[in-house]
Amino acid sequence: MTDTPAVAAARIEVARRRGDLLDTVHEIQARLAPRILAADAWQKAKNKGADLAEDAVDAVKARPAAAGGIAAAIGLFLARAPIRDAAVKIYDAMTSRRETKTARDALESHQPKQTAPRGALDERTSLLTETAT
Repeated sequence: MTDTPAVAAARIEVARRRGDLLDTVHEIQARLAPRILAADAWQKAKNKGADLAEDAVDAVKARPAAAGGIAAAIGLFLARAPIRDAAVKIYDAMTSRRETKTARDALESHQPKQTAPRGALDERTSLLTETAT
């Protein structure tokens, strides 16, 4: 069976198109390989991170005071527990001294003052005045 020239040309065209289709399928398979997809994602993430870091540096250069305030606020937020503990310790130290001093003053005011004896008459006079009050 001999093919007519039109059929032969059609077969050649089909073979060429089939080859093109197989090349496209192989190219798609290469693009969708997990290793390639992961490498592309990693590269895009690195580029995005570099762009964000560059933008952040530019923003800090443009407004250093605002950036310093933000950094200080973040630092205070992260260190809030140690700062609170230190404030409580300082407050406790201050109030315990005050309470100790107040208690010491109260004890001293309730204790009779000791004076050197002046004589028997003075002691009796002082005893009489204490019992009268």
